[in-house]
Amino acid sequence: MLLALVFGAAALGTPATATDAVDPYLDGLAEAAPTPELHWSDCQDGFHCTAARVPLDYHQLDGDHIDLAVIKLPAADPSRRIGTLFVNFGGPGQSGVDRLRERARWPWLFSDELRSRFDLVAWDSRSVARSSATRCFPNADEQLAFLGSSPEMPTVASDEAAYFAYAEELADRCERNAGPILDHASTANTARDLELLRRAVGDPQLTYHGISYGTQLGAIYANMFPSRVRAMVFDGSVDFEGNVNGHDGQGTTVPLDVRQNVAAGIADTFDEFLRECAVAGPRCAFGAGDPRLKWMALTQRARIAPIRVAGQSWTYSAIIGAASALSQPSTYPDLATLLQALFDSATTLPDLADLRSIAEASYLANRTEAYYTIQCSDSVVPTDPSVYSRAAITEDQRIPHFGRVAVFDTTVCAFWRGHDADRYTGPWNRSASAQILVLNSRFDPATPLAGAVAGAAELASARVVVIEGAGHSSMYVASTCAEQVKREYLESGELPPAGTGCGIDKGPFD
Repeated sequence: MLLALVFGAAALGTPATATDAVDPYLDGLAEAAPTPELHWSDCQDGFHCTAARVPLDYHQLDGDHIDLAVIKLPAADPSRRIGTLFVNFGGPGQSGVDRLRERARWPWLFSDELRSRFDLVAWDSRSVARSSATRCFPNADEQLAFLGSSPEMPTVASDEAAYFAYAEELADRCERNAGPILDHASTANTARDLELLRRAVGDPQLTYHGISYGTQLGAIYANMFPSRVRAMVFDGSVDFEGNVNGHDGQGTTVPLDVRQNVAAGIADTFDEFLRECAVAGPRCAFGAGDPRLKWMALTQRARIAPIRVAGQSWTYSAIIGAASALSQPSTYPDLATLLQALFDSATTLPDLADLRSIAEASYLANRTEAYYTIQCSDSVVPTDPSVYSRAAITEDQRIPHFGRVAVFDTTVCAFWRGHDADRYTGPWNRSASAQILVLNSRFDPATPLAGAVAGAAELASARVVVIEGAGHSSMYVASTCAEQVKREYLESGELPPAGTGCGIDKGPFD
């Protein structure tokens, strides 16, 4: 066991099972909405599926409704069943239905013991995939053509105008084609949907596992329905106030992921990748010599001109993009192979389709459009392109190579036309009926540990357990220890002792 970080009332000796006083606040809009009826049917491989009808606009319960696609893997041992574990896999914009199908039996995420005690339930959040999806294009061909033509992250000022124009065009297309979902997809409304789903399955309180963006949903639910919380795990967590409003007026002056310090998370994780690669030696394709010096030489060379490998041209921006894709440690060997091939200017290269296929497959759904629909609804961002241009210079100096990634990755929100008046802006510290367990890897490129610590401190009572590895959340950073900590908490409602921490099952090059 390794050292953990502890925050909130739990650090002051409050019993782990409950806070001193539960805040009586309950969201009145969800309280007034009818509970949806769920009619489960078999949908292969042991899963059951249904649709849940919820209001499009919770202010107009007699108005339009939408159907949420919901999937369940029933508890393997009904005699020991505790209840339902609702899972949000993050994004936002990724299909919860598809991800539960793919990952429900990953043992480091959901062990046999955990699956024996809980029904696992996930859903496509509003605006996503099968749940009133945001559609910004008339057909899949046009969607693929437009999204596939996205300009690379600008690395010099002269490339920025085209990048901004593309972002504005995407926002315009969504405004023209998406319809009313554009104004009703905030996480506050998804939290209301989750409350209706909890009521629909018959659980008196919510048991929840939120990953990445799912931690934002969990924090909003815990503050909109504090007395309805049984147990919550936030896995790969964010700084909630920073994400939504920004601290001290940052919302309108600092790009979203700059104020979340995502670039530092990427840089720290990439440094850990290089360290692990050097330790692995011949087991890492980029491990010969000094990987850090090789990286510096490679990027300096790419700034001068693109590098051609196996018939493909790799610009500096494309190389930075590849090196930033660090969420899944299982892809690190392929990244090492790519970097070595680029370093050598080799003429052959193993198949590197895995990372590209993930992105291409997402175009067939609506992950990109849904991401912006939800994120841009939730967060205040600068709307003046010059703010991004200035930040690109300062962040490039502050965090070489990766600073610009955090500046430009949510630029579309600067031009977004949707507006959800129900977005949640706080407070974050309402006393809930259970304390919250926060898991975060030491080196996380998407939700840096510092942000998880800040978010935990914003909650009324939370405990942070650090997983000593690189990658994004325990979904990708396999840790039997972390799964056990999570499982025991979900089963008992009791947080692990202060000082608890976890190692990983194996390194990326083992």
